[in-house]
Amino acid sequence: MEQQHQAYIAETSLVFRSMRLEDIPFICEIEQEAFTTPWTEGAFHNELTNNQFASYMVMDIEGEVAGYGGMWLIMEEAHVTNVAVRDSYRGRKLGERLLSELMRTATFLGAFRMTLEVRASNYVAQNLYEKLGFRSVGVRKGYYTDNREDAIIMWADLPKSKSRKDSLED
Repeated sequence: MEQQHQAYIAETSLVFRSMRLEDIPFICEIEQEAFTTPWTEGAFHNELTNNQFASYMVMDIEGEVAGYGGMWLIMEEAHVTNVAVRDSYRGRKLGERLLSELMRTATFLGAFRMTLEVRASNYVAQNLYEKLGFRSVGVRKGYYTDNREDAIIMWADLPKSKSRKDSLED
């Protein structure tokens, strides 16, 4: 049954698109489900309207915001700010698809490397990141404000894209 559902999502209208202001209430619902210290509507509004380095995308499944990811593009590096999938869509490899799309977008926009922080206790996320080519390079002691948990710093080299290569030759 789960494989049938996976195939259904693969064949249905799964769309990755830029986050819009009207998505923020749905994004905040996902934040509440996913994180112990969720971002506020104001934080997302600021990211979308005032942060020139920010790039956020939504994973839309048949008109429902099923997940989202964000990053800051600074020079040739992409810094992941958030990646989350709605509870009802977890366990279907959609987080992997979302992060892969974020990586493709970063590459297209000219990034060569991507970094993120992940809770030291979040082995599920760490395994996903490693599967997509991220490697642990250090620790930020007491990084998370809710419980002073350490963050694992991870980096990945992004694959070269034709558009990035062409832009470098111009």
